[in-house]
Amino acid sequence: MACVTEANLRYEGSITIDSGLLEKTGIVPYEKVHISNMSNGERFETYAIPGKPGEICLNGPTARKGLVGDRIIIFSYCYLDDNEIKGFSPVIVKLDENNNPAG
Repeated sequence: MACVTEANLRYEGSITIDSGLLEKTGIVPYEKVHISNMSNGERFETYAIPGKPGEICLNGPTARKGLVGDRIIIFSYCYLDDNEIKGFSPVIVKLDENNNPAG
């Protein structure tokens, strides 16, 4: 789970995610992501933009979906054909309270 570090209502939309985490997970800038807020039960879709180390910022309307300090799960999906499914392994990155990869 990531920890929301900022909520910026005065922005067009999206979620800003530490660019190192984007690289580690394979999420590309402007890719659609699903967010589940463990603190309030909100679930929503938006797109990812790269940010500074440790940064997880809810932008625009998504800023209404959570508060600084909320713990969220960020999901990214892909479509696979039968040949690609064999040997596929999802990327799961667990984070500490400072949004650093844990363990």
